[in-house]
Amino acid sequence: MADLTIRPLADRVIVEPAAAETKTASGIIIPDTAQEKPQRGIVRAAGNGKKDEPMTVKVGDTVLYAKYAGSEIKYEGTDYLIMRESDILAII
Repeated sequence: MADLTIRPLADRVIVEPAAAETKTASGIIIPDTAQEKPQRGIVRAAGNGKKDEPMTVKVGDTVLYAKYAGSEIKYEGTDYLIMRESDILAII
């Protein structure tokens, strides 16, 4: 895990999505075209929050987020999502 030099602003966080499932629980292999977009990831960077709303999540938290939340970015060969803290549904 490399340190990110990107620093999100305000209430935004950078999340590294978990890998997509390649097998079902029963062992059936899921082809790339049928794999669902993951809804879980690890917070890699977080902003300072808004003026009256401090950040709830911190770097290293595993979170669940909305299915179509955030914008996809690629930084130094790794895919990340940058999203608002309000797009995060839960901390695991």
